[in-house]
Amino acid sequence: MLTVPALVSGLADLGVRPGMVLHVQASLRSLGPVAGGAGGVVDALLEVLGPGGTLVAYTATPENSSTSRIHQSAVEGLTPEEAELHRAGMPRFDPASTPASPTMGALSEAIRTRPGALRSSHPQTSWAALGRHAREITAAHPLTSHLGPESPLGRLYDLDARVLMLGVPMDHFTAFHLADLRQPGVSLREYRCVGVEGWVAFKAPDLDDLHFGDLGARLFSTEPALAVTRPLGGTTARLIPVRPAVDLASHLLAA
Repeated sequence: MLTVPALVSGLADLGVRPGMVLHVQASLRSLGPVAGGAGGVVDALLEVLGPGGTLVAYTATPENSSTSRIHQSAVEGLTPEEAELHRAGMPRFDPASTPASPTMGALSEAIRTRPGALRSSHPQTSWAALGRHAREITAAHPLTSHLGPESPLGRLYDLDARVLMLGVPMDHFTAFHLADLRQPGVSLREYRCVGVEGWVAFKAPDLDDLHFGDLGARLFSTEPALAVTRPLGGTTARLIPVRPAVDLASHLLAA
């Protein structure tokens, strides 16, 4: 079992530093057993970042949207009447109490529920943060900017954050959405979410991550030194700077 001090040492060796703004995308199953479970991992991350650092997690709730892939899978095969009953029973999103989707992983939920954590208000693509820049990151999150420059993800770019990919492949590198949204001809679609005050419908960019794995491979083929990579626990950890990664990905997509 990986101890918290051993995890602290491994994170420091990877390049996590005091005062850093750090977005964590983690598979705890890949990491292996850690003393204290997900809470122990949060303890280690906060210790390395120190009191001036900021720990950030994506706490999305796609189950709150009737236009999400998760919802479409849930109602597949149902009659129109059954699908409407399912929709009517979907709970309203509450930033203070709605759990992150299980697809986000246990670490995201552990960060969201840590005392002092703040969370953005988007009913489908919220973010949680702890530390110095938590309020700045989570304060504004327009409905029409799920993962765009006006969202908490955009604040990570502005703050020159790092992303810790802990046992998670580049297929899920969330910051690539910023590069996508810089491309010409971004199409819009309608979204429907159940928020704090009930159902809302709005148009926003059509988000897709199916090309992220290939984009990640092109990124590191072009700039192998962009990420620091180390073994950690039972998996591989990568520390990636958001701003250079997004800028290079934007260039690759436009080429």
